[in-house]
Amino acid sequence: MALWGGRFEAGVAETTQAFGASLPVDRHLYHEDIQGSKAHATMLAQQGIISHDDADAIVAGLTSIEHDIDAGAFTFDINDEDIHMAVERELIARIGEAGKRVHTGRSRNDQVVTDTRLAAKRLAASLMQATHTLRTTLHTLAQQEKDTVLPGYTHLQHAQPVLLAHHLLAYAWMFKRDFTRFYEAYQAANMSSLGAAALAGTSYPLNRRMTAYELGFADVIPNSLDAVSDRDFLLDLQYAASVCAMHLSRLCEELVIWSTSEFGFVTFSDEFSTGSSIMPQKKNPDFAELIRGKTGRVYGNLMQLLVTMKGLPLAYNKDLQEDKAGMFDSAHTVQASLELMSDMLLTCTFHADAMWAACQSGYLAATDIADYLVKRGMPFREAHAVVGQLVLVCEQRGCDFAGLALEDFRRASECFEADIVGELDIARIVAARNTEGGTAPEAVAQQMKLVRATLVEEEAILGGLS
Repeated sequence: MALWGGRFEAGVAETTQAFGASLPVDRHLYHEDIQGSKAHATMLAQQGIISHDDADAIVAGLTSIEHDIDAGAFTFDINDEDIHMAVERELIARIGEAGKRVHTGRSRNDQVVTDTRLAAKRLAASLMQATHTLRTTLHTLAQQEKDTVLPGYTHLQHAQPVLLAHHLLAYAWMFKRDFTRFYEAYQAANMSSLGAAALAGTSYPLNRRMTAYELGFADVIPNSLDAVSDRDFLLDLQYAASVCAMHLSRLCEELVIWSTSEFGFVTFSDEFSTGSSIMPQKKNPDFAELIRGKTGRVYGNLMQLLVTMKGLPLAYNKDLQEDKAGMFDSAHTVQASLELMSDMLLTCTFHADAMWAACQSGYLAATDIADYLVKRGMPFREAHAVVGQLVLVCEQRGCDFAGLALEDFRRASECFEADIVGELDIARIVAARNTEGGTAPEAVAQQMKLVRATLVEEEAILGGLS
C-alpha cells in the first residue's frame, strides 16, 4: 500500500496506478529531491522538531541512496508513484524509524515544487551558458568576416549591402536578449516553496529561511497557497526557450537558403551535413533543418503548460503533475540546438566572393543614388521617383546601374553629374552607413566592442549563480 494509504480500504488499481504515476518523468529530479530532504531534515533538527541523531541518519541514508542512483544501482518501482515516495520508501528501508520522520511538517505539494524550482534553476543556468557560448562564436566569426560584404535583404529581395559581420552580430544581440530571458527565468525560480506544506503552512515551528538558504534560494515565497500552486516560473522558462528556439530557427533558415546553389554563400562541413539515398550529388543541411524543425515541439510545450494552468483553482491539483515533462524537453532541446549551432557555425565556410558577386546586381545602390539627388536639393520623394524610373530603364536593358551611361542619368535628372559613378561603388555604400548601429566598418567595429562588453558581463553573471 502507498505511504499515504492509511484511509483507504483498497489499493489503487494497476491501470490507474500506471496512469497516475509521475515517476517516469520526475525520477530525473532525484538530485533535487534528495537535496531538499537533506535541508529539511537538518532544519527540523535545528528547530528541535526531530533529534539530531535522526537528522544525521536521514542525511546519511539519503546520501547513500543518491550514490546508488548515480551509479545506476537503484531499482525504481512504478508502485512508488513518484520520486518522493521512491526515495522515502528506500530511506525507511535503510535507516528504519528515523526515515519516517523526514516528511514531518512537509507535503508532497511543497516538496515537488521545491524540486522543480531547483531543476528549473539548473536548466536555466545551463541554457544561459549555452547561449553565451553561441554569442561568443558569433562574435568570433564577426571578427573573422569583418571585411566580407553581402546583400542585405528585405522581403528576401536585394535591399542594401551590409557587412557579414553586421549580419552575424544581429543574431548576437538576439541571443543576448535570450540570455537575459533565461536569467529572468532563473530569478523567477529562485524562491523557496518549502515549508508551505499542503497549502496552508504548518503548525510545526519550521524555519523556512534556513532551508531556503541551504538550498541556494534568494528568498521564500510569502504566501503558502501561491507557493504550492505557482508555475509561472516554468512558463517564464518555457517562453524564454521558445523565443530562443525561434531565433535559432531564423538563423537556420538563412543558413539553409545561403547553402543552396542559387546563393552559394556558405558551405556546411561534412560533419554537419548528410547525403541522399538516391541522389549521389546531394549534400543536405539536415542539422540546420532539424534545429529549425524542433522549434515546433518547444512551442508546443509552452502551449501545453499554458492550457494546463488556465483553469486550475487554488491550490494544488493533480494537473500540475504535467508541468515537468515539457520543462525537461524544451530545455534539453534548446540546449542541444544551441550547442550544435555553435559547433556548426565554427565549421562553416563563408564564400566572400559569391557574396560580393551577388552585390553587383539587384540595384543595391538605389537608395544612395536617391540620397545623391537629395544632397543637391531635390526632395526625397521626387528623388525616389527618379531612381525608380532609372530602375525601369535598367530592367528594360537587362543591366544594373553600372550599365547606364552618364547621359542616361542626365535624362532622368539634370542634377546628376559625372561623380554619380562614385555613388555606385558597393564598398563606399557600406562605408557610408556609419551611424551608431550601422553597417560601416567603423560602426561595426564599435558594435563588436559592445558585444564583447556584454560577454564579459554575462561571464560575471554566470560566475555568480548560486
